[in-house]
Amino acid sequence: MANTGPDDENDPTRTMHIRFGRGNTERVEGTLAALDRDETPEPYFERVFRDEDDLHRVTRPKNLELLRTLASERPESIRETARIVERDVRQVHRNLTELVELGLVEFEANGRSKRPSVWYDEIAVELELTTDEDAETSETVEA
Repeated sequence: MANTGPDDENDPTRTMHIRFGRGNTERVEGTLAALDRDETPEPYFERVFRDEDDLHRVTRPKNLELLRTLASERPESIRETARIVERDVRQVHRNLTELVELGLVEFEANGRSKRPSVWYDEIAVELELTTDEDAETSETVEA
């Protein structure tokens, strides 16, 4: 996760967008069009999960607690993270490794330990319940 997020002084909030199923194609097309016009597009960071289990792993209470702790407390190590959340170091390490695999956390070398970190301040989860195909095939019935 080499992203560092935007450095916009007017909007200090850095958001990671999480989508299930498919990415925001309109956003991608808009970004490409801006680049074609030699403009600098507004930063937009997104992770797309196609497996419901991955989305569930992100939103588990213990993982959300870890993400919140990393964003707000900026602990120096896995051990310090475990101390803050009052959990066993092995469990915290396992959950953090899971979040690294999902691309939401990174480990930085910090002496002999690893420092877990996130570059964003918030997560926006977008979960479509219908697809474009559903909208095209559904009919509105008026009574």
